[in-house]
Amino acid sequence: MKTLFIDCGMGAAGDMLTAALLELLPDSDSFIRDFNALGLPGVVMKADRAVKCGITGTHVSMLVDGKDEEGCHEHEHCHEHGHCHEHGHCHEHGHCHEHGHCHEHEHSHEHEHCHEHHHHGMDDIEHIVLQHLDLPQRIKEDIMAVFSLVAEAESHVHGVPVPEIHFHEVGTMDAVADIAAVSMLMDRLQPDEVVVSPIHVGFGHVRCAHGILPVPAPATAYILSGIPYSAGNVEGELCTPTGAALLRHFASRFAQMPMMKVNGIGYGMGTRDFGTANCVRVMIGESEGKEDSVIMLSCNIDDMTGEALGFAMDMLFAEGALDVWTCAIGMKKSRPGIMLSVLCLKDDQERLARTVFRHTSTLGIRIAECSRAVLDRSSSEVETPYGRIRMKTSSGYGVIRRKAEYDDLERIAREKGITLEELSGELRG
Repeated sequence: MKTLFIDCGMGAAGDMLTAALLELLPDSDSFIRDFNALGLPGVVMKADRAVKCGITGTHVSMLVDGKDEEGCHEHEHCHEHGHCHEHGHCHEHGHCHEHGHCHEHEHSHEHEHCHEHHHHGMDDIEHIVLQHLDLPQRIKEDIMAVFSLVAEAESHVHGVPVPEIHFHEVGTMDAVADIAAVSMLMDRLQPDEVVVSPIHVGFGHVRCAHGILPVPAPATAYILSGIPYSAGNVEGELCTPTGAALLRHFASRFAQMPMMKVNGIGYGMGTRDFGTANCVRVMIGESEGKEDSVIMLSCNIDDMTGEALGFAMDMLFAEGALDVWTCAIGMKKSRPGIMLSVLCLKDDQERLARTVFRHTSTLGIRIAECSRAVLDRSSSEVETPYGRIRMKTSSGYGVIRRKAEYDDLERIAREKGITLEELSGELRG
């Protein structure tokens, strides 16, 4: 399985992800030419070599009308409903983007965008992406999905509907370019699985035209809900809203690096120097099987009949449990009891906990998150003298197993009046 691992030990920003993924391509110059021919108004991608803590990588800049759009600018926007608001907008490249261009500039620019091409509303971004970019529809959908994540976060943070959001970090053409570039690179690399490490977001505060904000910024924190991240030991904003949205959209799962044979490594460099290499590192290669995380619910029961427990297990399977089992245990006062265990996906945890409480007598449930290694599984049908039988194949970690579907074997054995052992022997023969 083709696996892409993204190491976010120093956070993530759109340009750094672009630079790291760019290094995985056999011909990065060709990609840059294709990108610059897209037709993004005034945007030109530029890639240069950079060194951080002795490691050589790539630094990407998105030039807009010949300028590197880093830092915060004061923008005066005339909205379509006719009145103007003054907003301090910290763009993707100013939101401590590249970990060093952090909102405090001695100069600010006053721009009047009182025309229909200010490109700061969701409608303007949709118009650019869907109508003007010469890209396959699947890539356009990825770009808009990332923007939708940020739009939802901005809407939540500012308490206004999405159509009224005027993007702070993503409303500029350089941020449009970052998201488009990462989406195009993912399409070219075509990984079967994208594994993202826990994210180092930094700590402290960051100054924006709105005022001083905590790190991670409110929009970033909202996007990262449910995703593992930590402050770490670097002061400053290491993960931007756009970086967070790109990771959330493209990640298959968030975990440490899986077992894989690495075929390529890329380093996307920031600008500022720290004691730790300021980069996003990506690795692409082949992995056998896969790893994921599951939730285990368990409880001890000593006052239910076997029939009642059996019914509870049936209900748990019906609600989507991956597995349910019981073990005989000894409980307090030497009473014999049963430990009921349920394996489920994290998204199903609350629903299945409710099912356990509803159908058992337990007063409490233990909850544990478990990492597991699993084989890749597939099924097919084969012709036999008894008709078509479904076969299950499992592979990975140097193992290949094939097994006939039990329900099919049981049905045939009943129909033919033979034992399962006889049927299995004939199929092997």
